[in-house]
Amino acid sequence: MIKIRNVTLSAEDAAIAKARLKAQKEGKSLNIKFREWLRQYVNPKDHVQNYGNLMDSPKHIRAGRKFSREEANER
Repeated sequence: MIKIRNVTLSAEDAAIAKARLKAQKEGKSLNIKFREWLRQYVNPKDHVQNYGNLMDSPKHIRAGRKFSREEANER
């Protein structure tokens, strides 16, 4: 069981309001976003690993034929 502790933070009213709106648009609460940030802050290796996983994930996608260098650089 994970023990959760309440923490009191202070910030500007406008910043908190904007952060709440942004979190709401993502379907999350500001509290959840803070927990996500805290996990990434204390475990930066996880963040690098997640990026690596993201970059590896589309390898199964086949976009069709490969373009020649000239075709790819046409404007």
